[in-house]
Amino acid sequence: INPNLVQTLEGTPCLVHGGPFANIAHGCSSVIATRAGLKMADYVFTEAGFGADLGAEKFFDIKCRSAGIRPNAVIIVATIRALKAHGGIALADIELENAEAVLKGAENLNRQVENTRSFGVPVMVALNQFASDSAGEVTAVAEYCGEKGIPFGTATHFVDGGEGTMDLARKVIEISSNESEPKYCYPLDASVEDKLKAVATKIYGAADIALTPEARQKLENLERLGKGGLPVCIAKTQYSFSTDPKALGVPQGHIIEFNDFRLNGGAEFIVAIAGNMMTMPGLPREPAANKIGLDENGEVTGII
Repeated sequence: INPNLVQTLEGTPCLVHGGPFANIAHGCSSVIATRAGLKMADYVFTEAGFGADLGAEKFFDIKCRSAGIRPNAVIIVATIRALKAHGGIALADIELENAEAVLKGAENLNRQVENTRSFGVPVMVALNQFASDSAGEVTAVAEYCGEKGIPFGTATHFVDGGEGTMDLARKVIEISSNESEPKYCYPLDASVEDKLKAVATKIYGAADIALTPEARQKLENLERLGKGGLPVCIAKTQYSFSTDPKALGVPQGHIIEFNDFRLNGGAEFIVAIAGNMMTMPGLPREPAANKIGLDENGEVTGII
């Protein structure tokens, strides 16, 4: 039950506790880890996995609500490569300069920002910059965010380490200086179907939801057991706002169909499965942590 205390390459403490992917679970570390971090540091960052439509929604609607956590700000991390992908560029051409595709893909980023702002906290975009990103592409994103009124910063830690995040860190401190009162996508006393429809329409841009007969039967069983007041955790593809992983950008007016429901009784949420999802992640039989140790000189081994 104790969080794992590890460190980054530059010695920053990091609490690793729970690894639930946001496409199949709630996508963030445990409440215990967050509370431990808040007791020991001035600033605590929680990684909420995949796009904000998955990670941020579940972070607020499940974790923050159940734990009474009130985040000061949200930083949405973007990359030029991901923006190009949402702009229609094939993986083989993803490192070729194409500011036009970046701007087309930025519509997806803007939707993520709008979604996250609905939770009532300040939002900024952090561009995780790589060596293959051209100056023109970076400028295109910065100008796009400026036109949309989105606070923006760049980080070059992939190349420069912690020193490459200093300017971004100052901007994060600035936007997180005030307390916020988070809002949620749905009230817990709504029906499970209404909760699902709220997320699907408000966050995914869907027109409606649908349940298969098997899913409806399972949902009715859960409600008979008195579990209808729990939050919902939607398991769906991380590649799209829809259930079609190939529908990139900002699809609108689609239907989110649910084919299964599962109760996570200990965690106290209902998993609603949409589309073709493998809910058991493919991890190695032996964790990489088992190969990490100390040599006779006290040096860490087994990391690289």
